[in-house]
Amino acid sequence: MSAVGFIRFMQLTRGIHNMQISGEQNSQGCVLTIGNFDGVHLGHQQVVSALVNKAKELNCEAAVLVFEPQPQELFSPDTAPARLCRLRDKYSLLKKLGVDRLICINFNKKFASLSAEIFIEELLVKRLSIKHLIVGDDFHFGKNRQGNFSMLEAAGKKFDFSVTDTASHKLAGCRISSTAIREKLEQDDLAGAKTMLGRAYSIIGKVFHGDKRGREMGFPTANIRLKRRVSPVSGVYAVQVKSQFGSHFGVANIGSRPTVAGISQQLEVHVFDFDNNLYGEVIEVVMLKKLRNEQKFNSLTELTQQIAIDTEQARTYVQNLT
Repeated sequence: MSAVGFIRFMQLTRGIHNMQISGEQNSQGCVLTIGNFDGVHLGHQQVVSALVNKAKELNCEAAVLVFEPQPQELFSPDTAPARLCRLRDKYSLLKKLGVDRLICINFNKKFASLSAEIFIEELLVKRLSIKHLIVGDDFHFGKNRQGNFSMLEAAGKKFDFSVTDTASHKLAGCRISSTAIREKLEQDDLAGAKTMLGRAYSIIGKVFHGDKRGREMGFPTANIRLKRRVSPVSGVYAVQVKSQFGSHFGVANIGSRPTVAGISQQLEVHVFDFDNNLYGEVIEVVMLKKLRNEQKFNSLTELTQQIAIDTEQARTYVQNLT
C-alpha cells in the first residue's frame, strides 16, 4: 500500500467503561505505559520509542494511559504545576510517535479510591490484556498510593505480563522532565526548553471572539482561552503562528491583561500582514523570544504606545530570522 496520502489513525479511549473486557472482539493485548506525558518531551519520546518497539516484538498494541485531570490537579488544585500541553496536544504528538491507542481515564475521587489490586486486575489485566508494562520505578497507584513498582512486578509473575523501568533520559548530565522544562520557561530560557522538548514551546488552541479592543487600538488580535490550564509562560513574545493559512510571524501577550481589568489568563496574538479570518480556527503559537513581562498601564493610550513598541521589536527580531 502506498504511503502517499495515508493518514495514520490512533484510537482514543475515554473512560474505563469504553474499554473492552478481555476476550471481547479479537484483542491481541497491549504494551502499556502510564503517566502524565505533559509536553511529550524527549524523555517521554524515548519511553514511547521503547513502547512501540516492544509492541511490534509482541505483535500487540502500543498504548499510553493518561489521567484527566492530572492527579495533582485533583488533590492540590492551588499548587498544581502549569501544563505544558493539553490532551489534544498529547494525542497529536503521541500519534506521530507511532502509538496505537491513547487511553484517557477520568481521574476523580472514586477512581483514586480504587485499591491497587483492583487497578491491576480489573484495569490492566481484564480490560487491557496487558502483555508488558513500562513504568517508572517511583510510580505509585491505588488508594493511599499503596501500589508500587514491586507490586507490579509481583502481579506480572501472577498474571503473565512483564514490567520494565523507564530509565531516566539524560541530556548533558541533566535529567529531562516536565518540571525542568517549566523551570526553563519560567526563567525565559526558551532555547533550554526547546532542547528538552525536542521542539520550540508552543500553545495550541481555538480562536474565539474577544472584546475587539485590540482592533480598536489598531492591533487586531486572535484570542485563545487557556481555560483551566495555567500557562507556564507569561508576558509579551515574538511568535510564529501556524494555521491552515500557512505560517506567519506576530507578537503575542500571554496573561490576565491587568490594564483592562482582565481576570483569567488568555493568549492574544497580533499576526503581521494578515487579513484572513481566524475565528473558530485551531492555531499553534510558537514562542520565539520574550520581549518583556506583562505590566499594567495607567491608560489605554499608554498601552497602545507600548504595543506599537512591542510590535516593532518583534518585527525586527523575526526579520533577522529570515
